[in-house]
Amino acid sequence: MTAPHRRGLAHLPYKWVALSNTTLGALMAAINATSLIIALPAIFRGIVLDPLDPANFSYLLWVLMGYLLVTAVLVVTLGRIGDMYGRVRIYNLGFVIFTLGSIALSATPSTGAAGALEIIAMRMLQAVGGAMLMANSAAILTDAFPATERGMALGINQIAFQAGSFVGLILGGVLAAIDWRWVFLLNVPIGIVGTIWAYLALREVGERHPARIDWAGNATFAAGLGLLLIGITYGISPYGTATMGWGNPFVIGAIVGGAALLVAFILIERRVAAPMFNLELFRIRAFSAGNLAGLLSAIGLGGLQFLLIMWLQGIWLPLHGYSFAQTPLWAGIYMLPLTVGFVVAGPVSGWLSDRHGARPFATGGMLLAALSFALLLVLPANFAYPAFALVIFLNGVAFGMFASPNTAAIMNSVPAGYRGAASGMRATFQNTGMPLSIGVFFTLMIGGLSANVPGAMYRGLTANHVPAGMATALSHLPAVGYLFAAFLGYNPLATLLGPRVLAALPTGDAARLVSTSFFPSLIAGPFHDGVAVVSIFSIVIFLVAASASWLRGGRYVHDELEAAQLEAALLATDRSERRSERVSLALEPARDED
Repeated sequence: MTAPHRRGLAHLPYKWVALSNTTLGALMAAINATSLIIALPAIFRGIVLDPLDPANFSYLLWVLMGYLLVTAVLVVTLGRIGDMYGRVRIYNLGFVIFTLGSIALSATPSTGAAGALEIIAMRMLQAVGGAMLMANSAAILTDAFPATERGMALGINQIAFQAGSFVGLILGGVLAAIDWRWVFLLNVPIGIVGTIWAYLALREVGERHPARIDWAGNATFAAGLGLLLIGITYGISPYGTATMGWGNPFVIGAIVGGAALLVAFILIERRVAAPMFNLELFRIRAFSAGNLAGLLSAIGLGGLQFLLIMWLQGIWLPLHGYSFAQTPLWAGIYMLPLTVGFVVAGPVSGWLSDRHGARPFATGGMLLAALSFALLLVLPANFAYPAFALVIFLNGVAFGMFASPNTAAIMNSVPAGYRGAASGMRATFQNTGMPLSIGVFFTLMIGGLSANVPGAMYRGLTANHVPAGMATALSHLPAVGYLFAAFLGYNPLATLLGPRVLAALPTGDAARLVSTSFFPSLIAGPFHDGVAVVSIFSIVIFLVAASASWLRGGRYVHDELEAAQLEAALLATDRSERRSERVSLALEPARDED
């Protein structure tokens, strides 16, 4: 580092250095997530994999869910390791691993199933780096900023994430049209800049608590949560002749086994000398209520993004003349009001919560989220866009009001030496909520579609002279297959019928079947019924989350001096009690002798 550069960094308050670097990390993570969603059609075409083949659905699911699973499993462990060996050290290493994973993804050598497995494996490597960043970024900000500014700092950090989400949608669409590998290379310049900057500028300012690694706790937590999420992932996959896999013995065994291991984790953590996570932190009301509210909000929100994208890509955009190939990019653009709402509300609510506490803003955000889902109930499947834009704008405002105040309240509530583990636990609840949400949303949605679409599809196909045998087979395909086909920008019927069948049909019938309106019209009614069921579920979840958020109490910041004094008093009391017991034991025999 040059001397002028050192002087420049020295004159910049460290808190702004920490904020700018963690904001760059949030930007990179968001661009990575949304550019991948938009580029999935190009990626599957690039590795020559048909998403409508039932054998390939699990690959698609793991490309999306594998990253979430790894981060959910690792963030607590990596946050605890940050407490022990330095949060900045683990955070910096996360930048390196994430960047290397992006380079490896862009160089995927194989095609077909082998190519898909390579992408899944490299995504999981990338997720290890992402977990290192996620587990320690909030703790680094909490160390760097005073309690009166943390909500504002976390709000700015989350604005970067939302802005990156929109940038990723646009750049992912543009770069995927050139070459799908560029979508992964997009992260590399950001990762290189972030890595160099992190190693040059960040420094350890938080407390370290050296301790032994709790191998038993780490193993049972990782295995338990991993099995639970794997079970949920395969639960929404077709199994045999069933549309979903909830009756699959493997799914049942994974969920039961995962739950049993998590119970074992709790028992272990209550007995080991240096636990991976100090469960006593859950005695802090602001910490436990904030995490419960965060988990519930993630369950309510996680599936919403997929629901809205499928609504736009599979129904609304095709009905309004957009080709299926165009829908991924335009769905991102039409969802911009959601991002705007979050960007508007996030920093303002964070700044206000620094002064007035998180409770009114986080609770109000959950109540507004419930209202926004209630408004989804009254939107028709083929809605007027201004009404849809208003609803998702309100949803963005709701989560902007909730996110940074809730995160700041959680991080303010714990002792400095536990901030890494607390940040990891917060991220675990959030990342676990996402797969749970996707599992619930898809179960409800696929259940409704499976009950109503086959009959409508059979009638529509045979009315256009598709042979009855083929119409029967197509109408009984798993609903998740054509949902994801629409999600990936494919016209399901054009792909499923194929050019040979279409060529044998009357010209007018063939044109009608592959038009942008035929398939969306078939599923619009059943899909909207599913939206209603999902919305009611989410409204209940958000109302419970609002109650949990309100129960956190007023503004609370962990007082290190007060805590140290309390701990000293407890130790003194304990020593006094032990001394009294020893004196009593020493005197008692003497009285017996008398």
